[in-house]
Amino acid sequence: MTETPQRPLRVLAAMSGGVDSAVAAARAVEAGHDVTGVHLALSANPQSFRTGARGCCTIEDSRDARRAADVIGIPFYVWDLAERFREDVVEDFIAEYEAGRTPNPCLRCNEKIKFAALLDKALALGFDAVCTGHYATVVVTEDGRRELHRASDAAKDQSYVLGVLDERQLAHAVFPLGDTLTTKDEIRAEAERRGLAVAHKPDSHDICFIADGDTQGFLASRLGTAEGDIVDESGTRLGSHGGAYGFTIGQRKGLRIGHPAPDGKPRYVLDISPVNNTVTVGPAEALDVMGLTAIKPRWCGAEPQGPGTYTAQLRAHGGETPVTAVMVDGELQVTFAEAVRGVAPGQAIVLYDGTRVVGSATISATQRAAASMA
Repeated sequence: MTETPQRPLRVLAAMSGGVDSAVAAARAVEAGHDVTGVHLALSANPQSFRTGARGCCTIEDSRDARRAADVIGIPFYVWDLAERFREDVVEDFIAEYEAGRTPNPCLRCNEKIKFAALLDKALALGFDAVCTGHYATVVVTEDGRRELHRASDAAKDQSYVLGVLDERQLAHAVFPLGDTLTTKDEIRAEAERRGLAVAHKPDSHDICFIADGDTQGFLASRLGTAEGDIVDESGTRLGSHGGAYGFTIGQRKGLRIGHPAPDGKPRYVLDISPVNNTVTVGPAEALDVMGLTAIKPRWCGAEPQGPGTYTAQLRAHGGETPVTAVMVDGELQVTFAEAVRGVAPGQAIVLYDGTRVVGSATISATQRAAASMA
């Protein structure tokens, strides 16, 4: 396999206003591509999104992106995708939590906005590819197929949130930072050498459309409060809550039960039932999962045929775990080599074959180790 050929392309560089996308755009120019910068306006009221350079949706971010484009010397535009973002990302996020699931809005944004709405519009305007500041690598096989691989630097790898991309989208994706074995400090130093004012801008870590980082408060403002019970595995009531949507599987803090478990050990959220608005808590070992079912698979290439052995990643900054996986009646059935914890419906599972991303699917159900031993 070889890296994607670097023939000159007409490239649309998605510029969030951060240092990674700015350096990626600069490198695309340096590689000889004809680059145009674009900032995505994702809020109808950008002042309501976070401030202080923490996100990617503010007026401040738009201005930072424009200044970076001016320094790089490329044309720059702002595209309004606020309505599409609201429908495909924000409303999906709210609906998933309301249903008792734990979504990943960044993954959904990559799927629906950056590599669907943005890429489709770019291709319609005659661009060859979309360039972003993600840390991942696209390679081309001897027979011309595109594959998505982990970044050279595993510590910065972002292939998990790109696992929703299909082969057609990969054919039009450019990730200039993916093969970089440099630290983030070195990326910032490169930005400074290039005269980019975003060189020392803080990274975004939280959900961009939740201005203060308070996910529970954001959901409460949209879904209202609905008092329900917190119970243990036997159904004994331990306390109350203001809405089951405010909890996630594996959560330990913020339960406010008021008294310890009989064995004195911490308790964790085991299940969330939106039907009766009940949250079930229990010991850490009750979180052990040996298998899961996932739906809506998206393959970074051809769909695997028959059962296979892979490694799986279950969260954006999580490690890998060995699994066997097979498609059964349109659903992905996954078995873990050893028990894992903190697995929740709504999360994405991404399968890898070495460094190659096989595909991604949305977890719909889990099989607990305790249940299988009962």
